[in-house]
Amino acid sequence: MLDPARIMERCDALARHSELSGGLTRVFLSPEARAATDKVLGWMREAGMQAKLDAIGNAAGRYEGERSGLPCLMLGSHLDTVRDAGRYDGMLGVISAVECVQDLNSRKKRLPFAIEIIGFGDEEGVRFGTTLLGSRAVAGIFDEKSLEAKDHTGKTMRDALREFGLDPKRIPEVARKKGDALAYAELHIEQGPVLEAESLPVGVVTAINGFSRLRVTLRGAAGHAGTVPMSLRRDALAGAAECVLAIEKTARGHAELVGTVGRIEAKPGAINVIPGEVTFTVDVRAPRDPLKKHAVAAVRSQIEKISRDRKLDCEVETLQEFGVTTCAPWLMEQMDKAVARQGFGVRRLPSGAGHDGMALGAITDICMLFVRCKGGISHSPLESITGEDAAAGAKVLLDFVEHFQLPA
Repeated sequence: MLDPARIMERCDALARHSELSGGLTRVFLSPEARAATDKVLGWMREAGMQAKLDAIGNAAGRYEGERSGLPCLMLGSHLDTVRDAGRYDGMLGVISAVECVQDLNSRKKRLPFAIEIIGFGDEEGVRFGTTLLGSRAVAGIFDEKSLEAKDHTGKTMRDALREFGLDPKRIPEVARKKGDALAYAELHIEQGPVLEAESLPVGVVTAINGFSRLRVTLRGAAGHAGTVPMSLRRDALAGAAECVLAIEKTARGHAELVGTVGRIEAKPGAINVIPGEVTFTVDVRAPRDPLKKHAVAAVRSQIEKISRDRKLDCEVETLQEFGVTTCAPWLMEQMDKAVARQGFGVRRLPSGAGHDGMALGAITDICMLFVRCKGGISHSPLESITGEDAAAGAKVLLDFVEHFQLPA
């Protein structure tokens, strides 16, 4: 039997592995990530799975089908968090999938396909600034240049992997081939208010919005805050402030578009020194690739114009780009039927947030199931779900798994 109380207890248990006292922060390849991953691997084995830590730091478990070596239905989500996070974003999907396999194993039920569950090591991209590392490795689209990315201490991802006990040279071994996975399904909290507003516990995702991420560096001239006249300044931070407002204005110009400057750093960072250099990030998302492409071009043009007007040097670097990922209609139909069989109203909705399915789409069809969260709040300690909704999500996921069929 599915045990919703165990799902909630395990979310609580993972939340205790945090570098933030009194809150939750667990970044890629940290000691806290190792402790959480080891705990998940233990739960996978308890559920009857073979489980291991792979070369990119994913927790990977496999429950064989009616005979060994069959292609798999892949389930999962991520185990890393943003800073000062909630305890359900990512983790609920992994734990719910393990709970489904535990139910199957308790009934000694095997399916005409294997089940693989992956707790991806890095979806959020907090530590090294590049997202979907674990899922990109599984999909065979991991960019080895990412290994040279540095965290805030200057440590490269390559060195962090080695310190974690992993061999970066073995990352290609993580990749699955097309045909290894029949499909990928992910349960995740909604991270939005639609399901709550419509009094629905779950919803079926239609597509995941695409995103572009940029890093912008503006260089002016540092100088004494008391001696350089305003008319002669080349203030990089003032220029960055104008850029931030221009990005906001562009994003507000279309209802489907969002744009965010989430990180900014000014140097030298002294109260009495005009900032000579500023670096900031830009995140642009949209449900249509042409709209996103047009917005990114507009943002670049505005940043370049502001830099010229303020006599600043400007560098704009593309950090990462993903197009819109559409969920497969045949999988959405099967998820719809699972929702209905469990007695819930069927509702389809898009995802404005990114997910590991964006990477897995390179090797297989994907689908997602959203679970209602209170107030639509995520990426926050206020993130909250009820045990009843956790149970609803797990029941629908298990129903989907047990009735899963390839299209005719």
